Amino acid sequence: MEKTTLQRLYQVERKSMKQISQKFRCSVHKIEYWLRKHDISRRSISDAIYQWHHPRGDPFLYRPPCNSQEFTLFGMGLGLYWGEGTKANKTSVRLGNTDPALLHKFIEFLVRFFAIERKDLRFGLQLFNDIHPQKALDFWTRKLKLHKRQFYKITVTPSVSHGTYRRRSLYGVLTVYYNNRKLRDILIELVRQQAESQAALAQR
Repeated sequence: MEKTTLQRLYQVERKSMKQISQKFRCSVHKIEYWLRKHDISRRSISDAIYQWHHPRGDPFLYRPPCNSQEFTLFGMGLGLYWGEGTKANKTSVRLGNTDPALLHKFIEFLVRFFAIERKDLRFGLQLFNDIHPQKALDFWTRKLKLHKRQFYKITVTPSVSHGTYRRRSLYGVLTVYYNNRKLRDILIELVRQQAESQAALAQR
């Protein structure tokens, strides 16, 4: 098998070894042999699993900002993820807050620059046990124009404080989820680039 053909199928079109073997009516082991012979790097297990879950490619498309208004929104979205996002989770984009306006901006950021479908977003709601679940759910679905089917099971925790945080959490903490490892990695890289750029400016 020619190297250019294998590169096109495996690296550009992102077909699996099984799909390629079926196309040429040979065994998967034969495709493995040609990958080694042509020194074409194999995808990692996590990449292979991702490919299996997304056979039509990524469910998003990154588009950088192109005018001053978009640069403002882009910077705001990255800043929100930098400050409020859950970076430790490696499989999804997550950001939680009590402010619907803040969460609305982050969702707008994801939709505008990554072309995600709003219907693919999921939401986790964490409440204190003195907050009525249905009242809180109605609040968030109304404020952010969401469907209740997009919500995970509500988490309820005991109320232990009556300070400032409790006053700000009348309707609980809502976490936005976009379950895609590759988009999470892209955001982490964009945050890293932004941090390095700011550090370089500070040293001038």
